[in-house]
Amino acid sequence: MNPKAHSKTVSRRRFIAGAAGVLAMPHLASAQSAVDALINTPGRGTWDDQFDAVTSRAQASVSSNQPILGPNAPSNLMQAIAEYQRIVTSGGWPQVHPNVPLQFGVYDPSVQQLRQRLIVSGDLPSSAGISDSYDSYVQGAVRRFQARHGLAETGYIDEYTLKALNVSARVRLAQLETNLTRVEDTGSDLGERYVLVNIPAAYAEAVENNAVALRNVAIVGRPSRQTPLLNSKIFEIIFNPPWTVPRSIIQKDIMPLMREDPNYLVDNKIRLYDNKGNEVDPMTIDWNAEKAPNLTFRQDPGPNSAMASTKINFHNKYAVYMHDTPSQSLFNEIVRFESSGCVRIENVRDLDVWLLKNTPGWNRQKIEETIRAGISTPVNLADPVPNHFVYITAWSAKDGVVQFRDDIYNLDGAPELALQTTSGIE
Repeated sequence: MNPKAHSKTVSRRRFIAGAAGVLAMPHLASAQSAVDALINTPGRGTWDDQFDAVTSRAQASVSSNQPILGPNAPSNLMQAIAEYQRIVTSGGWPQVHPNVPLQFGVYDPSVQQLRQRLIVSGDLPSSAGISDSYDSYVQGAVRRFQARHGLAETGYIDEYTLKALNVSARVRLAQLETNLTRVEDTGSDLGERYVLVNIPAAYAEAVENNAVALRNVAIVGRPSRQTPLLNSKIFEIIFNPPWTVPRSIIQKDIMPLMREDPNYLVDNKIRLYDNKGNEVDPMTIDWNAEKAPNLTFRQDPGPNSAMASTKINFHNKYAVYMHDTPSQSLFNEIVRFESSGCVRIENVRDLDVWLLKNTPGWNRQKIEETIRAGISTPVNLADPVPNHFVYITAWSAKDGVVQFRDDIYNLDGAPELALQTTSGIE
């Protein structure tokens, strides 16, 4: 849904200092005994199993083919809650206050704080010890922490990693409890085959027989134009779709753009039609009017159109859908909250193939040939596939790896978890 993009500065996170609900963490010296006790607690589980700091397998160590809302999701979350209750009871983890930029090769006393913080959360094995050295073990542990929190896996402590490290254990525990309620309310009977979009994580899962067949990076709605929560069924894929511009985008985006650039609609191959289907010349419209004209705005199909190759349709009252995009570089961003409510899918043709695998005549070759032909082609699925948009900011797999994401729509109740953004125009 991006005919043309302006993008303003995006702030990855803005934590509100001194906000209610944040525990004041003790200084390192006073917290030392509680931290040591927690590190040495018997039966801490197998959080550190298969951790390999030498090869820094951060993403591999937190990735899983288990769906976020699989049948074991509630029990996995309860296990994580029990672990975080134990951490909170033992005094939480120390905050990290670097004296210097923390990165590989640094020797500084603040690395001791970082090591203790990572040990308590299970990202660094206790056998790595407490020292001033930011060595390969610490670098690997930081990457693992970053992977669990949806951050860039740089292996050094940037601004956003530091803020995530310093969210208290009590706030993280409350986040897990909030999401357990969401998971239980959603239920696990989502279908034998289904697509799930987790909005805070900004990715989509194609799930079959309780295993993730595909996991696609996504771009979801910005806080001011949120992607809605919904349950529906995907019934149609349109290849080379024309794009009918939603009324909200006409009013909020296209009207101002036309005031700045009268050729915008022509340059982007967006045509105007009246209620009889007659094409209207954009030059006959007063673009300085308060309200947008009562016309249909439709963009021609093509690789540079807002939906590029694919539109995935499912019935819903919000008029949202999933689609391709010509702006593929946006999928490389960590912050992917840029749309006006619809969901853009990276490698969408892989999802097309998976959705159509039970529809006769629509294999990968046929799909590619149809897209190359450039003709708008709707295809009905032989077996409609359930589709779920959910809001889960904390979850856990059966191996005990707990993942957290920013509370992008401020639904978790803790300002420290919120994402503050000013996004560009869709």
